[in-house]
Amino acid sequence: MAKTRHIQKRLDQRSIQHGMLELVKMFGMDDGDKIILNRKAIDAAIFECNRISTQMQKMRSRGGLVLIEAGSNEITAYPLESYSRKKRH
Repeated sequence: MAKTRHIQKRLDQRSIQHGMLELVKMFGMDDGDKIILNRKAIDAAIFECNRISTQMQKMRSRGGLVLIEAGSNEITAYPLESYSRKKRH
């Protein structure tokens, strides 16, 4: 979305980074023309990010995961490095 000169000036004056606006868009609540990200929503977003981080660390320790899908059906899942088509001797 295009930014007006007005918002550019206000962001600079108030030390608000453009990335912060993206977070407001992602996690904020619509209220007419406004999108509001209050403390409660910020705390919920931080909690969710921490939960995702924990899950990602577990998956990383396994070397990654693979999910097999067919259309909208989830068929199977396995650790990335657990499957090899090469015959083992």
